[in-house]
Amino acid sequence: MRRPIRRPGARGCVRVLWALAALAQAVPAGAQVPPGQPDLAFGAFQRGQYQTALEEALKRIKINPDDAAAMTLLGELHREGFAVARNPEAAARWYRLAALKGDRQAQFALGMAHLSGSGVEKNSALAREWLDKAAAAGHAGALYNLGVMALEADVQDAAAAARLFERAAAAGDPDAAYGFAVFLREGTGVPRDRARALAYLKQAADEKHLPAMVEYAIALFNGEGVARDEAEAARLFAQAAARHSPVAQNRLARLYAVGRGVKPNMVEAMKWHVLARAGGLSDPWLESKLPSLTAEERAAVELAVQRFIGK
Repeated sequence: MRRPIRRPGARGCVRVLWALAALAQAVPAGAQVPPGQPDLAFGAFQRGQYQTALEEALKRIKINPDDAAAMTLLGELHREGFAVARNPEAAARWYRLAALKGDRQAQFALGMAHLSGSGVEKNSALAREWLDKAAAAGHAGALYNLGVMALEADVQDAAAAARLFERAAAAGDPDAAYGFAVFLREGTGVPRDRARALAYLKQAADEKHLPAMVEYAIALFNGEGVARDEAEAARLFAQAAARHSPVAQNRLARLYAVGRGVKPNMVEAMKWHVLARAGGLSDPWLESKLPSLTAEERAAVELAVQRFIGK
């Protein structure tokens, strides 16, 4: 689960990579699931069968007390309250046991727990110590959050943040790819480089990072630093609009209204305009088109909006 992403440098933008995506990064320590055999505990967790995941993880630890991946899974179950009562203290204990055995996901989780004071003392020095260990093992989320910490320190270090974001982006973190793109575009911590910024923006957009999708779509539509492609821009706007981005909804509405990148369709145009307006983004030009709709078109717009809201 990710918290909403803000631009690098905004206070409070540290976020945690939890649950499935996070656990998938766990590095086994000690003897784990024998080669060729399915991971019953993690498989059950993926399917939402948390009681089974709990039982299988406990079985694994009984067989092998050094099974750090199973400990990390137990930490996640206790942190989220899956199959057991939510217990941050118990979660932190499991994370610590796994972290001491070298599991990078547990090191990351324990670092973030110390950063927020969830189940352990709030201690930025301990948080950094564990995040450093996870980062040294290539954990993308740890690299990203260390970069954010560099920005949020009393003495900001934009150059260090940029280096960490670049490493995290290389490890596959879309937030870091977007953040590094912003740094390159604005010349924060690194020399300004529009071409590289667009490359990282595309990387984040390809990984479905919402702000990156919108910004890259705008670049495609305008042909700014990339070949103009209105159809691809419309496709990205449509994906972002479906994920409730008012900016994307507004841009998509305009494309449908004028028939650029998509076939003209005033019902679709007004549907997305109404949704963008509800999201706080007004557009007088689109608003002026509403009175020209027929009664049938107005009814179709209302139905389309209700269907979208009911998703």
